[in-house]
Amino acid sequence: MNKNRFSILTATSLFFLLGVTSNIWSQEKAADWFIQGNTFSREGRFEDAVTAYKKSIKNNPNATVAHFNLALAYKNLNRKEEAAISFEKAVELEPDNLDARYSLGNIYNHLERWEEAIGQLNIVVHRRQNDAEAHGNLGWAYYNFKKGPPFKYLVLINLRKAVRLFQSKNQSAAANATNKILEEAIIKFD
Repeated sequence: MNKNRFSILTATSLFFLLGVTSNIWSQEKAADWFIQGNTFSREGRFEDAVTAYKKSIKNNPNATVAHFNLALAYKNLNRKEEAAISFEKAVELEPDNLDARYSLGNIYNHLERWEEAIGQLNIVVHRRQNDAEAHGNLGWAYYNFKKGPPFKYLVLINLRKAVRLFQSKNQSAAANATNKILEEAIIKFD
């Protein structure tokens, strides 16, 4: 009887150790692929980066940063739909990650998915009120939104705030580009 208990205890311990070892090895492998993906991205080898990040995610599917960086690699390859899917996964895994939400809103703007862009960017501007890029992107999404009544006031508020914030950061090119859209909106909305 004691021999059976010992055998069961040994088998259980071995099973547990193999599971823990396998998980640790998988995490290390995920980190290695993630680092390789970062290296490829820095070198401008975005196809290789995509492959590396996918391997990292396969070994650690809950790594928000791997999904985020995969999305950036897709964006650099102009594969916007795939970038959106990866940014969506990053937001799903870490809903409070404002960089992921901003990037998702930005890619939605590129895809002309205005309503979804508004949803993501609204969260960002309410939590990071001095984010010029988020205000500019939100104003752009409102400006282009065609379902329902136009959001004239919100277009103007967000674009004006973006211009002011860009100017305060001495980002004159961004301020001028945003100001042109603001002037168009003022004319369009009378």
